Amino acid sequence: MKRRSLAILLSLFLLFGLTACGGSAKGTGSNGYASSQSAKPVPAPAAEADYGGYWSDAAEMPAEAEMESVKAGGTNGGDSRSNLPDGVKMIYRANLELETTEYDKAREDIAALTKQLGGYFEEQNSSNYTSGYRSASYTVRVPAERFETFLHQIGTLCSVRWQSQSADDVSEYYYDMESRLETAKLKLDRLQELLAQAENMEDIITIENAISDVEYQIESLSGELRHYDALIGYSTICVTLNEVYKVTEPEVVPLTFSQRIGRAFHEGVRDFADTMEDFAEWLAYSWLGILVFVLVLVVAVKLFKRIFRRDKGEKRERRILFRKKDNTPESPVETNEAPVNGK
Repeated sequence: MKRRSLAILLSLFLLFGLTACGGSAKGTGSNGYASSQSAKPVPAPAAEADYGGYWSDAAEMPAEAEMESVKAGGTNGGDSRSNLPDGVKMIYRANLELETTEYDKAREDIAALTKQLGGYFEEQNSSNYTSGYRSASYTVRVPAERFETFLHQIGTLCSVRWQSQSADDVSEYYYDMESRLETAKLKLDRLQELLAQAENMEDIITIENAISDVEYQIESLSGELRHYDALIGYSTICVTLNEVYKVTEPEVVPLTFSQRIGRAFHEGVRDFADTMEDFAEWLAYSWLGILVFVLVLVVAVKLFKRIFRRDKGEKRERRILFRKKDNTPESPVETNEAPVNGK
């Protein structure tokens, strides 16, 4: 009995050692790509939900979406994974800032394009600013093979103000997780065999605890791989749509001095016209307050003038009274008599 228990314990230690080696050593997938645990994991995507009547499950998306995309102008030349070696795992992301003068139509076009390419909205938000212009933001998920097609076609629907995109190679980390998952499954099978052979209650409890830990590890690795499959299979594109009065014109080549002067003059005239329009709108909005202010100002000016005139009259009266009270001798009266003795 003691020898059997000792053998079971030795088997457990060997299994734990095998798992540790499998998790730390570099594994190799079936495609020959080496995997390393030093690769940084990519965050798992948020829970997929159904927005606006579009698909929330990739498995339910129609196969006709690709044909509709081709009819709408999409080409197979936009396949992001067509030039990749077999087995490479890439995650594609992009950020777009769009401008449009036809906000409602642009929203419908983006929704139609997403549907045609077999994608769906993971998140939608909209806002209406006090200026009257609207804005919307989307998190769009499209199949990775339609990533370039989406970026190309959305540029024909709206004016692209800013764009950035990235591609992350997660092959090493992905295959490392696969290797760890296979090792954990082998360990689970071996533990179940040991559990069937165990006769001592203490050994049974020890093996069952080890089985529980391995099952938790398998579930964690399986879930992480599913998240990676979702990120790899469907690219993530964050889109911001802004409603504007006039679409910003991109500056492709440097302008000459005369062109800059002409553009500055044109923009100055346009800005002045916009300022006058805003001023007229402000007058129309504030005319009653302005009228009251003008009336108060007129009354105040009249009162000020009246007070000023009254003060001026009082000063004049004081001057006259002061002269009357003054004892200055009168000047001699002029006569026409000739002086006597030449005096």
